[in-house]
Amino acid sequence: MRLVALLPLSMAQWLGRCMGRWIYRQGDKQRLYTNTRINLELCFPEMPKAERDKLTKKSLENTGCSLAEMGVSWIWSPERVLEKVKSVVGEDLIADELNNGRGILLIAPHLGNWEVMNLYLSRRYPVTAMYKPPRQKKFDELILKRRARLGSKMAPADTRGVRMLIKALRGGEIVGVLPDQEPDREGGVFVPFFGQPALTMKLFPQLAAQTGVTVISGYAKRLENGEGFELRFAKAEAEINNKDVQISAAAMNRSIEHCVNECPEQYQWEYKRFHSREDGSDNPYRLPYRLPRR
Repeated sequence: MRLVALLPLSMAQWLGRCMGRWIYRQGDKQRLYTNTRINLELCFPEMPKAERDKLTKKSLENTGCSLAEMGVSWIWSPERVLEKVKSVVGEDLIADELNNGRGILLIAPHLGNWEVMNLYLSRRYPVTAMYKPPRQKKFDELILKRRARLGSKMAPADTRGVRMLIKALRGGEIVGVLPDQEPDREGGVFVPFFGQPALTMKLFPQLAAQTGVTVISGYAKRLENGEGFELRFAKAEAEINNKDVQISAAAMNRSIEHCVNECPEQYQWEYKRFHSREDGSDNPYRLPYRLPRR
């Protein structure tokens, strides 16, 4: 990571793309390729195969970029990283709420570079973000140190962390959550995500319904040719504040879809998003896998 941090952003991203292309060439011998291919088959069944293959390759290249950019976003000085933020769309949505003393729930999907977005927001606003500590203690310490270096608070994914989130919202802060990973069965509900039943966290919709705060989606889009990033913020669907968790969770997923559709190649399709099956059918990530007919 420290070696990559010695490189300019464009060169770090080039290395990441090379990594992604190597994975793509391995085909189903490489799990990241398989997961990406299957997810795109499930979510875009009407897309021509040649187009899906192209998107698979681009997705793996961008995942490689995300890995390489960790050396940039975590090792570079905050000032140097933020120089790479070339434009921001929709920041007034955040400023208007916080200036009036109201908290904000931020949907931050695994799209583009979420570390850059966290750094940008932490520089300007009070931020509390929920995260799931990794198993490796040293890596956990590194995450906490790097993500909190501008004063943002990290809330663990447990009861104490939930109390931190509620307190932050009532105190007029931004609360950020990465909402597009599978929770355990008790903490989730099955709602559509790109037309597929996906086990989706209940915590975020419940916080939205309980507090009634404005919910905003946000991500840092990777620009071409190593130019930097564009931050994009937008209001989430209104139904996300509905007290019916099925309705609010579905609205949250649709809000994520809106973000992903703006730059689908930068979404983390490598994650096993549909590992849990509502109907008890086979895990789609076990090979051989055939796309179910619709």
